[in-house]
Amino acid sequence: MGSGPVPPGQRVVKGWPVSHYGPVPRFRADRWNLQVFGSTATGEKYSWTFGEVMALPAATITADLHCASGTTTLGHEFYGVPAAVLLKLAPPDPRVTHVMAWAEYGYSANLRLDDFAADRTLMATHHNGETLTAEHGFPLRLVVPHLYGYKGPKWLRAIEYMTQDRRGFWEERGYHNRADPWTEQRHSYQEDE
Repeated sequence: MGSGPVPPGQRVVKGWPVSHYGPVPRFRADRWNLQVFGSTATGEKYSWTFGEVMALPAATITADLHCASGTTTLGHEFYGVPAAVLLKLAPPDPRVTHVMAWAEYGYSANLRLDDFAADRTLMATHHNGETLTAEHGFPLRLVVPHLYGYKGPKWLRAIEYMTQDRRGFWEERGYHNRADPWTEQRHSYQEDE
């Protein structure tokens, strides 16, 4: 069912618990877009409508999800647009080292460019063959399976290319900047180790 061993300090739970901060946004297709901005190679800002995002090349991954609170859920199948597709369509400036993933209500999560560009990082539209539910991030959820879940925001709206790191929502509130579950990088006080 799962893709392998479970990281240290994690316990497997059944189902797919809903976890987020704040209310569930209402989706309006006519007002929704996905943007890429910041340090793009061209200096331009990019934007795609919902229909255009749905027409982009897509892929399927199977992944376990790890929450920094200590729970892991196994064997999720996600379908959506690989982050690598976005990086090709909207290339970053060569000096870019990090991205900020922006979601509804100003929620943000910072990632190293390498983590965003990883083979299995996906902007998911579907889960286990069904369209994502609103509670689980419809219409677009960033899935970064090799990091803790707070690095993969629901209700994704933009990717900002950055030439230096800047903390996102949970990182400003004491969560680890990198968030590798295999080395239990949960809290910012661990960053000096």
